[in-house]
Parts: sequence; structure tokens; C-alpha cells
Amino acid sequence: MKAKTKVIASMICLLLVSTPARPANTEAVLPILEIVKFVTKKVIKAIDLRIQRLQNKTIWLQNAQKKIENILSKLKLDEISEWTKKQRDLYKDYYEELMKVKSIITYYQRIKDITKKQTRLIEEYERAWNLIKQDKHFTTAELDYMEKVYSGILEESVKNIDQIFLVLDSFTTQMTDLKRLEIINEAADQVDANYDDLTLFNKQNVMLSLQRAKTSNDANKVKQFYGIP
Repeated sequence: MKAKTKVIASMICLLLVSTPARPANTEAVLPILEIVKFVTKKVIKAIDLRIQRLQNKTIWLQNAQKKIENILSKLKLDEISEWTKKQRDLYKDYYEELMKVKSIITYYQRIKDITKKQTRLIEEYERAWNLIKQDKHFTTAELDYMEKVYSGILEESVKNIDQIFLVLDSFTTQMTDLKRLEIINEAADQVDANYDDLTLFNKQNVMLSLQRAKTSNDANKVKQFYGIP
């Protein structure tokens, strides 16, 4: 987990150092955005792959379960009682493994939902920022400030990815379901908070632009520009 965090942090630092200062009247660049987008896509791809593997395992276990049930339905009570402990334990393991796999799939689906909201955060940022930086109602200094705020929100979202990695790694380490659920809930809360901060900041910027509209016609253009009904 610490290694992943260091890798992400190193990538961010490298991009920040290698990105030249923004000349006047040019588009702003947020290197961290590319990091967040890249890692988020990797997480979704990894989760999809894991879910697919577990679903295949579920099908196999369910088929094994059906065979067991068919055997049991054909056996008489006295025959069942003659089963060896080893056989009973073997069939018992099938049921337990099936329940375990289904539980893990549920965790993965929850993580995927969190990551999808992280993706919506990125998309909402890109949509808003692409409009705001074209808005003539804002000064260069104000755009610089907005860029820093957006960058801060995106940097916070990297922590969400760290939490997601922690949960993914937990399936190969000793971690209780209670602790795993606690981390998932914490990551979900953080994503929600980041998303709410972003949408609130977007609304504040749009309202500021509307307030600076000098005429009703200008205000209508601002509404149309931002897609406000």
C-alpha cells in the first residue's frame, strides 16, 4: 500500500516539475488530473477483471453445489449417515467458498460504484473548467485561484484511490470484514465530500459570472453558456 502511494506521489511530482509555467492567455494545465484519470481507469479495469474471475468461480461452485444436491436427493438417509467425515467436510467447503466468493463480489461492486463516482468527479471538473476558462467575466488572477482550488480537490481525490487500493490489497492479507467495510465507507464518504466540494465550487463560479453580467441579454448568454435552464 505504501509503495503504491509513493508511486502515485512520485508520478505527480514528476509531472509538476516537467510541466512548464503557464504563459498568459493560454489554457491551464493540471498535471494531477492526468494522474487521477489514469489511476482511476486502472482501478476500474482491475475491478472488472477480478469480478469476472470471481463470477466464473461462482458459476463453477454453483454447478458443484447442484451436483451435491442431486447426489443428496438420490441417497437414502442411511446412506447419507454412512458418509465419511472427509466427504462431508469437502461438500461443506464448497458451500463456504461459494458464500465467500459472493461476499467478495459484493465488496468489489461497492468499490466499483465508488470509483465510478470518482470518474464523475473528473468529468464534472473537466466540463466546468473547460467552460470557466473561456468565461470573459473572470480575470487571469481569478482563473489562477480557481485552478488552485480545483487542483486541491483533485489532489484530495488521490487519497480516495489510496483507500481503494488498500481495500483491494486487503483480500490478499489478513483483514477482518469489519475493518474492510470501515475503509470502504470512509472512501465512499471522502468521494462524496470531494464531489460535493467540486459541484459547490462550480455553482459559486457560475453565480459570480451571472452577477457580473451587465445586461439581461448578457445574463441569458451566461445561462445558455453553462446550460442553466
